[in-house]
Amino acid sequence: MMICNRKEVTKVDTMNEHLVTYFVLMTLVIIKPIKKRLKSLLRKIMNVIPAIDLLEGRCVRLYQGDYARSQTFNENPVEVARQWVDEGATLLHLVDLDGAKVGHAVNQKAIEAIVKAVDVPCQVGGGLRDRASVSTLINLGVKRAILGTVAVEKPQLVAELCGEFPGQILVGIDARNGKVATRGWLETSEVLATDLAHQMAQLGAAEIIYTDIQRDGTLSGPNLEALRELANAVAIPVIASGGVSSIADLLSLLALEPLGVTGAIVGRAIYTGDISLKEAIRAVGQGRWQDVPPDLGSSSFA
Repeated sequence: MMICNRKEVTKVDTMNEHLVTYFVLMTLVIIKPIKKRLKSLLRKIMNVIPAIDLLEGRCVRLYQGDYARSQTFNENPVEVARQWVDEGATLLHLVDLDGAKVGHAVNQKAIEAIVKAVDVPCQVGGGLRDRASVSTLINLGVKRAILGTVAVEKPQLVAELCGEFPGQILVGIDARNGKVATRGWLETSEVLATDLAHQMAQLGAAEIIYTDIQRDGTLSGPNLEALRELANAVAIPVIASGGVSSIADLLSLLALEPLGVTGAIVGRAIYTGDISLKEAIRAVGQGRWQDVPPDLGSSSFA
C-alpha cells in the first residue's frame, strides 16, 4: 500500500491549480485574437460608409475639425442621403456638428428627415450626452447612436446605455496626436485613444469609430499606424475615419481588416469627386477579391 506524504499531495494540487490557470490564460491570450481575425477574414467585405455632416441644417465638411473652415456641399442633406444610397451605400454616418459643439441635439429635424427618406440604417453622433438624447434618436428610427464626449466624462453612462440598447451603442474616439478630443473637437484631454478604446470595449460598446482629427477633411490618407495600434487594443470592430482620399487609401485599409478594422467612413473625397462611392464599394466591398484591379493605385476601373 502506497502512503503519500500530505505535503506532497498539497504540492501536487497547487501545481495542478497553477497549470489550469496557465492554460486558461493562454486560451484567452491566444484563442480570442485568432477568433477575432478569423471572423474578420470570413466577412469578405469592408463597409464603405458615406458621412453626412450637418451644420445649421446644411451638408458640410470641416477641415481638421475647424468650424471656421467649413465648406457647404449641399443645402439639402436628404438629397445627399438619397444620392449615396442610390450609389450603393448600405449605412449612412450622420454627425450633428452643432450638437457636438453645444452638447445637445440641434439638427434633429434633418436627421429625422434623412432616416425617413432612405431604406438603409443610419448611425448618428454629435451632442449625445444623456440617456434622453440617445433614446430619442433610437425612437426616431436611428439604428446606432455614437457616443463621444461622455465616453471620457461619464463612462458609467456608456455602460448603462450599452446594457439598455445592446448592439446599438458605438463610441467615437477622435484623437489629436493619440490623445482624445472632446466637445466637438474643441478640447483635448490627456486620455490616450487606445486606453479609452479598451475601456469602452469592456463596457459593452458594439464598435469603435476612430477619427484622426489632423487627417480629417485633408485628403491626406488614413493614419494606418494609429489604426493598427487601436485595433490591437480591442476585440470589437473598428471603423476608420479621417483622411481617406482615394481608392488606394481604402485598399491600404484591407491590410488592417484581419485586426478588426471592418469599415471606413468617407467624407470630403466623395463630395469633391476624388472618389466615386460606387467604385469604392466595388474595390473593398462584396466580391472585392475579384474586383481589385492589378494597379492598386488606380482610382477607376475599366
